[in-house]
Amino acid sequence: MIKKASRNSLRKKRHQRVRKNLSGCAEKPRLVVFRSLKHIYAQVIDDVAGKTLVSANTLQKDVAKKINKDMSSKDIAKEVGKVIAEMAKKAGIEKVVFDRGGYKYHGRVAALADGAREGGLQF
Repeated sequence: MIKKASRNSLRKKRHQRVRKNLSGCAEKPRLVVFRSLKHIYAQVIDDVAGKTLVSANTLQKDVAKKINKDMSSKDIAKEVGKVIAEMAKKAGIEKVVFDRGGYKYHGRVAALADGAREGGLQF
């Protein structure tokens, strides 16, 4: 019997392949996206120091206040992108390297990136 690799294991392989050439530093940290079926998460990470500088997700209270039941998942992801950009600006971060986390740059991932750009982050 041939075992088929799960989607998540294939995504993790893609993410590792991308991460070989992608790294964030103090001047230009890495904006990482993770999405689950219900929620979306974003972190700005300094890989040299190994620290998460800022993070935002749909479970945070300040983000949950901006979300209503009529919004689509793309609109919610865009709001998370705006919030992460706002938090990064407060932390003094202007430019980031975008890490899509092995996901296609499509749908919620692209909406989060667009929201971050609207919020003032440059990638």
